Amino acid sequence: MENTKLRRRVLATATATVAVGALALAGLTGVASAGPAGTTAPAVSADSLSPGLLAALERDLGLDADAARTRIAGEYRAAAIAAGLEKSLGTSFAGARVSGDKADLTVSTTDASEAALITKAGARAEVVGHSLDRLEAAKDALDKAALSKAPKNVPVWYVDVAANRVVVNGASTSAAEAFVKAAGVGDQLVTVARSTERPRALADIRGGDAYYMGGGGRCSVGFSVTRGGTQNGFVTAGHCGRVGTTTNGVNQQAQGSFQGSTFPGRDYAWVATNANWVPKPLVNGYGRGDVTVTGSTPSVVGASVCRSGSTTGWHCGTIQQLNTSVTYPEGTISGVTRTSVCAEPGDSGGAYISGSQAQGVTSGGSGNCSSGGTTYFQPLLPALQAYGLTLVTSGGGNPTTPPTTPPPTDQPGGTWAAGTTYAVGATVTYGGASYRCLQGHTAQAGWTPAAVPALWQRI
Repeated sequence: MENTKLRRRVLATATATVAVGALALAGLTGVASAGPAGTTAPAVSADSLSPGLLAALERDLGLDADAARTRIAGEYRAAAIAAGLEKSLGTSFAGARVSGDKADLTVSTTDASEAALITKAGARAEVVGHSLDRLEAAKDALDKAALSKAPKNVPVWYVDVAANRVVVNGASTSAAEAFVKAAGVGDQLVTVARSTERPRALADIRGGDAYYMGGGGRCSVGFSVTRGGTQNGFVTAGHCGRVGTTTNGVNQQAQGSFQGSTFPGRDYAWVATNANWVPKPLVNGYGRGDVTVTGSTPSVVGASVCRSGSTTGWHCGTIQQLNTSVTYPEGTISGVTRTSVCAEPGDSGGAYISGSQAQGVTSGGSGNCSSGGTTYFQPLLPALQAYGLTLVTSGGGNPTTPPTTPPPTDQPGGTWAAGTTYAVGATVTYGGASYRCLQGHTAQAGWTPAAVPALWQRI
């Protein structure tokens, strides 16, 4: 199981509903990186947002161009502040979320004496009863219970940072209560609720855009990646294919094959492509202009997010909860992010993006894009780390293969620090070695240069 904080923060928010053919993710070009706590929100220039992203944000969230730029800039800044406060507050940290078109940030803590620190950093302080670590430990117990026996009629459970509770949704409250009791989780941490959700993986067995599996069916490309500096490919959903499954691209020409696939448990995979497919740092804009991917910094709860997929194109919404568990007919998936974005069969594997920051790939959901629905995405960073992949970005270049014997992670020191926002090409020292940043991101505890080769290259 991934590091708790890695699962917590890999939400890749603000997305775009696209992913097709030999596709890569795209977002905002020319947008400054979010600064540390207390800095001014990064500027978003008038021409930096893709027309397709603007149109989707206006349609789905009611934001005009100016409001969209203001909100995304605020969300970038909020993500950086929240990351810094998570490090500073330690075990009393109880989660972060944004609200409103200006992305006002609220950070929760169990220690009232830390309210002044939160306020000084530029966020609203909220004192609550349970730390995020405690709530996530309760959710982990539910996850372990589901691994041994998937719960019947309990489709979704997650940590709700706004409510400061673990929420368990069931077809009936009795089903949810029975699951909680079987997992041995205390009632004081849990809220049970009835839900009509019937989530399912969003693969489709009919032709269309994006890519096609050799055994039949269609899914959507997530983001362009490289492995070892020479092998090109893309990330997608694990339920779309197993290791060895061949793929054809949007033009129905031979494309590649699945090299790694995890499902259920998680929902990520990667496909290695042949020399005819060139990775681009783009997300398909479906006629409205492609979006350029510049990094993979995760967003917080409440942030806007857009999705791009081969069935329904671009759709936007907001991040509702991080580190969610959802039960599909095939089994339980943990560590996904719950959103208000709609999706339909065939959108699986497609890109979720926040501004220009890659967030994850479409996993599954319920509802549709006519009546609305709930969709879950698999955060990107665990997939990159699991398979040793590097996200292709607009300034990424072609990194070399990470070292096979990184320096020990128990020798901190150096200039690297959690809570710091790093741009592509930035250099740090850690454990007596030097590293170059491969992907723009805000560093989290546990994401040390030696431990995460998807983000850092030893030099």
